[in-house]
Amino acid sequence: MTPFTLESHYQAVVIGGGQAGLSASHYLKKQGIGHVVIEKKTAAHKWRDQRWDAFCLVTPNWQCQLPGHAYDGPDPHGFMVKDEILDYVGRFIEKVDAPILENTVVTSVERLGDGFRVESSAGTVTADAVIIATSLYSEPAIPRAAERLPETITQVHTADYRNAGQLPEGAVMVVGSGQSGCQIAEDLHLAGRKVHMVTGNAPRCARFYRGRDVVDWLADIGQYDITIAHDGMGKKRHDTNHYLTGRDGGRDIDLRKFALEGMALYGRMETVSGGRMIFAANLKANLDEADRVYNGINALIDRHIAEKGIAAPDGSEYQPLWSPEQEVTELDLVAEGITSVVWATGFRPDWSFVGLPIFDGTGYPVQRRGVTGIPGVYVLGLPWLWTWGSGRFLSVGKDAEHVVGHLTDFVGENQPAASRAMAG
Repeated sequence: MTPFTLESHYQAVVIGGGQAGLSASHYLKKQGIGHVVIEKKTAAHKWRDQRWDAFCLVTPNWQCQLPGHAYDGPDPHGFMVKDEILDYVGRFIEKVDAPILENTVVTSVERLGDGFRVESSAGTVTADAVIIATSLYSEPAIPRAAERLPETITQVHTADYRNAGQLPEGAVMVVGSGQSGCQIAEDLHLAGRKVHMVTGNAPRCARFYRGRDVVDWLADIGQYDITIAHDGMGKKRHDTNHYLTGRDGGRDIDLRKFALEGMALYGRMETVSGGRMIFAANLKANLDEADRVYNGINALIDRHIAEKGIAAPDGSEYQPLWSPEQEVTELDLVAEGITSVVWATGFRPDWSFVGLPIFDGTGYPVQRRGVTGIPGVYVLGLPWLWTWGSGRFLSVGKDAEHVVGHLTDFVGENQPAASRAMAG
C-alpha cells in the first residue's frame, strides 16, 4: 500500500477498508478521483482476526469476483480455507494499492456547505463525496441475558472463537443456528465435544443436488441476478443466511443428523434466570421451516431442469431423520456440565459517527444500490444492497463500480464549493 500524508481535502473519502471499501478505491483510482480510505483497524482485517481456524468459504471459489481479481486458482468449484482466503484477499490489497489510512477511527461525518467534513483520530478533512463501507458487522451482538450466566461459564462470540481447544473442558452451548453457529457447532462436534445448540429462524440449503453444487444451479437459474428492486425482495435485507458448509469439499449441515449423534437441540433462547437458560417451545417449528426452505430450493432446481430438458440424476425430497419427542424449555447449565457458551448471535452495525439523515426508522440506510437521498453520500458492502451477492466477493465489485460511476458524475457535474475553494 502506498504511504501518504493526509491532505486537507479529497474528492472522496471512503470509510472502511474491507472488500467493499477497497473495491471502491479500485474504481476511484480508475476514474482518477482523488480519495483516501480510512480504516479503524487494518485492511480487510476481519478475514484474519474474526474467523475460526477451520473457517472456509460457503460459496464455491468461482464466486470470488473482486474487481480485477477473479479467482485464478486450480479449484474453482472448491472452497478456500482460511489461509487461502487470506492469500486471495492479501493479493487484492496489494493489487489495489489503496491510499489507506489504517488504525484510524472516524468520529464524525457531517455536511459542510456543499461538501462534507470528516473528523477522525488522525485529523479532520473535507470531501466532495463520502462512501460509507463499514458493513453491518461492526460490533459483536451479544444479548444482555449473557450478563446473568454463572460466572464459572466461559463466554465467547463467534468473532473470537478459534477452535475447541481454546474452551475449557466440558460441554458447550452454541446460541444461534445461522451459518457461523452451525459451522462452529459442527467444528466442536467433530472435535468430540458435547454440544448443546439453540436454534433460530435460519433456513438451510443443500450443498449438492442432482449432480451439481446448488450454487451452480442457482446461478444458472438467475437467482444471483435478481435485484432488491423486484417486488417483495425488500425484506431480503433482513433475512438470515442459509446454513451449509464448504468444509472437506462441501456438505449439508443437518441438525437432525447431529441430534442423532448426540447433539442437544433447543428452541429460541428467551432469557437466562437462576443459572438456567430458558427456551421457546419452537425447536420443531424451526427445524421444519429450515427443511421447507431446503426442499423449496431443490424444487426450484427440479423445475429448471424439467423446463430446460437437462439430463441430470433424479431428484428427491428431504425426509426428516429425527424429530424432538418433546420440547425442552429450560436447562440448568452447570448441572448439564456446560462450561462455555459460544454466542453465534451475529453483529450490529455502528453508524453512530454518521451525522446525516440517511437512515430509516430501523436504522438502516435508505438507498438504491448504494446511492442515498443526500447527493454525494453513498453506502457499500451491505447484504442485499442490490443482489444476493452484494455483501460478498461475488457482487461487491459490481456495486462499487455503480457507486463510483454515480460519484464521478456527481463530482464532475456539481464541482462542490469545497473543491472550488481548494482549486482557487
